[in-house]
Amino acid sequence: MARSRTPEGDALTELVLPAFELNGEFLAAAEMITAPHQLTPALWQVLGATMTEPLPVAEIARRVGLGLARQSVQRVADVLVAQDWAVWHDNPHHKRAKLLAPTETGREAVRAMAAEQHAWADAVGAELTLDELRILGTLIRRVIDASRVYRAQSPFVVG
Repeated sequence: MARSRTPEGDALTELVLPAFELNGEFLAAAEMITAPHQLTPALWQVLGATMTEPLPVAEIARRVGLGLARQSVQRVADVLVAQDWAVWHDNPHHKRAKLLAPTETGREAVRAMAAEQHAWADAVGAELTLDELRILGTLIRRVIDASRVYRAQSPFVVG
């Protein structure tokens, strides 16, 4: 017999669909911002990870998170290089793991999108108070962390 959830478990379950909807909304906003620049949200995300320092694909995958596998990041990085938004550099710490770095074209694209992202964030953020946004961010982080701890301890881990 399946055990019933606690009230907290019920409340968390009620957040799942709105969280998916929020993720979809964030992706739609990212598509709106990137489309005029011939980029996609995934290209923007990977390119953005390299703005402060050249990085190997595995490190980009770790930093970007969101479940992107190293192979997916590699494919996105290869597109960035093919489109002249990024280049490969030798990695002094690893012969095979090249470092991805933005070209000036890539930097210009990210700078151009920044103004549009700022306008979107300012308009959407204005609908809540600063305290509400900070509390929401803290609570989301706590749910993510608690889920990761549970998954790490679960005997049902796949992969």
